[in-house]
Amino acid sequence: MHINVNVSAMARSILPAIGLAACSGGSDSPSPPPPPPPPAANRAPAFTSPAQVTVAENTTGTVYTWAVSDPDGDTLTVSVVPGGDEGAFDIDIPSRTIRAATPLDFETPADANGDNIYDVTLEARDPGGLMAQLALSITVSNVVEDMTLTRVGTGFTQPLYLVGLPGSSRVLVLEKGGRVRLLDPATGAIDPVDFLDVSADTTAAGEGGLLGLAFSPDFATDRTFYINMTNNSGDTEIRRYTMFSGSNVQADPATSDVVLTFDQPQSNHNGGWIGFAADGLLFVPTGDGGGGGDPSQNAQNPNSLLGKILRIDVTGDAFPADPERDYAIPPGNAFDAASGREEIFALGVRNPFRCSFDPVTGDLLIGDVGQGAIEEVDRLRMTDAGTNFGWDIQEGTQDFEGPDQPGLTDPVAEYAHGSGPAAGESIIGGYVHRGNVETIKDSYVFADFVSGNVWAIPVDNLVVGQTVSAGTFLRLNDALRPDAGTLSSISSFGEDNDGNLYIVTLVGDIFRIGNAP
Repeated sequence: MHINVNVSAMARSILPAIGLAACSGGSDSPSPPPPPPPPAANRAPAFTSPAQVTVAENTTGTVYTWAVSDPDGDTLTVSVVPGGDEGAFDIDIPSRTIRAATPLDFETPADANGDNIYDVTLEARDPGGLMAQLALSITVSNVVEDMTLTRVGTGFTQPLYLVGLPGSSRVLVLEKGGRVRLLDPATGAIDPVDFLDVSADTTAAGEGGLLGLAFSPDFATDRTFYINMTNNSGDTEIRRYTMFSGSNVQADPATSDVVLTFDQPQSNHNGGWIGFAADGLLFVPTGDGGGGGDPSQNAQNPNSLLGKILRIDVTGDAFPADPERDYAIPPGNAFDAASGREEIFALGVRNPFRCSFDPVTGDLLIGDVGQGAIEEVDRLRMTDAGTNFGWDIQEGTQDFEGPDQPGLTDPVAEYAHGSGPAAGESIIGGYVHRGNVETIKDSYVFADFVSGNVWAIPVDNLVVGQTVSAGTFLRLNDALRPDAGTLSSISSFGEDNDGNLYIVTLVGDIFRIGNAP
């Protein structure tokens, strides 16, 4: 008998049985446990508080609280990265606060750049060595107390300057076309008779016209004053006039005497302001002769009167044979006859349209109109004959034609061209206010004709050899809200005999600044 065995079928029936036996405890060895999951990667901490904050000046106490977290819940170590402005603050790590221990002064910033932006860098580090940094900027904003801006006169035709009439509460207003008008600020009344009218002798083309007036230091006895005007040939004339006998309000046109005249190659950059220093000498700032970039290179030329600060003695006449030079040369100017023009006291200015003497220090503050990038304020001490303010080698602190060279004096303040609150395109030099308006007391007040910004800088911050940045200017516009009219197109500032400060606008309005009630 033959038995047929199908091996494949047998295998198919036996193998499942063997497997079943194994699963039913055929072995005492346990199964190995699964491997543990890999550890989570360490993650870096992060600051979640803002990187910029603005605080008002005079703030003390906490100015910033930072927030930082670690996604893994690790304990963090926070520290200050040195090299910034952290020294101006008390930084408390446990409370995560930055405090101002002393008031933050906008006018006298303590940050490294002097721009009222304090930089502090914080660092947070976890136990694994991962870290985050926060580059924090704390900006101190300007707080300006309100003032009054009273319109005291209106209806003038392109007024360019204002000066107090000696011995009177009235003021003189110079119109570009050549009239000198008499204004009573208390009533707004304009005298129907002009103090002086030189319109027949004046051209107002371009930047010319009747630009400046200064009373003799001895006006009470000699009854004379001086004007800066552009004659019908387009050249600068410094003229002297005397009052009518017995009159305090009208000059005698017949007494006209041309003290100094010089050519103006172009119709712009004429300068304008003139004034007497405390020693009785007349200062005449002059423009560079006009055209873009000083094309004739006048400002650095010691043999040209253009682009200079002139200093002359109008009580003498050292040139009797020369009808264009009715003055003497005082000792102490920059050049002798062999090295340049003896009238020059300082050089290197572009268009010093508006200037003034500080009555306390005697220094001359010069608003020098720039070319295409920078407007500047220069400070000239009476002991610094030969000062070179740099134009056209440089414009402000920047190279213009360059290169920079030793012996140039940088401005004490400057700002860039633009339309922002610290910018403009044509500086209007002002005055150091020594009067009673608290917000601007002992500050240099000036403006920009194009942007309309009005600023103040504490005069003690205007130090020869240092340049104040525009970020620290005290902008006054929000505090100067006129009671009538519009404050625009500022052409000059002026003072009366009581030290009140006025703003002159080319559109015809005259304003006086005062304390708010």
